[in-house]
Amino acid sequence: MYRGSSIVESFEDVIEGFKLKIFRFGHVLVGIPTDIGPRILYLALDKDKDFNLFGVVPSFAVETPEGVWRIYGGHRLWTSPEAMPRSYSLDDKPVKIVVRDDEVVVEGNPEPQNSVQKRFVIRRGPDDYSVEVVHEITNIGRWSIEFACWALSVMRVNGFAIIPIKPRCVDEKCLLPDRSLALWPYTKLTDKRLVIEDNYLFVKQDPKTEKPFKIGVKANPNWAAYYVENFLFIKIFRAEEAIYPDFNSLVEVYTNNLFLELETLGPLRRVEPGDINRHREIWSIAEIGPLTMTEKDVEEKVAPIVSELLKL
Repeated sequence: MYRGSSIVESFEDVIEGFKLKIFRFGHVLVGIPTDIGPRILYLALDKDKDFNLFGVVPSFAVETPEGVWRIYGGHRLWTSPEAMPRSYSLDDKPVKIVVRDDEVVVEGNPEPQNSVQKRFVIRRGPDDYSVEVVHEITNIGRWSIEFACWALSVMRVNGFAIIPIKPRCVDEKCLLPDRSLALWPYTKLTDKRLVIEDNYLFVKQDPKTEKPFKIGVKANPNWAAYYVENFLFIKIFRAEEAIYPDFNSLVEVYTNNLFLELETLGPLRRVEPGDINRHREIWSIAEIGPLTMTEKDVEEKVAPIVSELLKL
């Protein structure tokens, strides 16, 4: 993987009430809250620094046996499959942020009740408009545990998610199924926020629709994106020949009236004490002008950008 020069700038700021340490990687600004997490609450281009691609949602909360868990927004790291209270372990304490060479390490507090400790390693990506985010979960317990890394990005409102679902033969005669949908009990396939075309699946974030919606797919090729107000946020990830959570989902999308989550998953792994489960994403930001929820528009305006990123 290409490595650019070391971090050229970092500074502190307060965004929507959260104290952030902001790092510049090429033209990408990444904001890390110091008092909660590990989280990435801010993502923008340096020339459009007032446009945070991530959504900040301090009011959304869930009651758990440990107390009140808050989504806060931005990007976070969970373990999959989802469970209560394990997934909703409180992350409302200060984190450790370390800058070393050309990367930033954000380390959360140990979760002894879950036998894990989470961290982000953030580096410059393959070009000036991208960053690499490595998700690491260490088994800090005394016996092996099985889980997948689950990378969740809360996006700002009024956009839509794009997931490629292109067909491919998985056997010589193309006799076996190659795609599936994971549906949650509250998911309705008649939901107007969902649009499925031959090669792409779209989910719209609608501030007027409160009812939750979630869907999971085995994306092909290995990317997912979110479009909002002329900006395109792309996640590139690696798929392995392994078992994945939620009916082998590589990408999941959850939405309600407050936000949309663009999520990727790593494979289920049995992790021994002291070992680390890792999941890597490449984030890229592009300003592409108007885009509609149609296969034709995606093929013309999005696919060429992704194709170039997949080559890097």
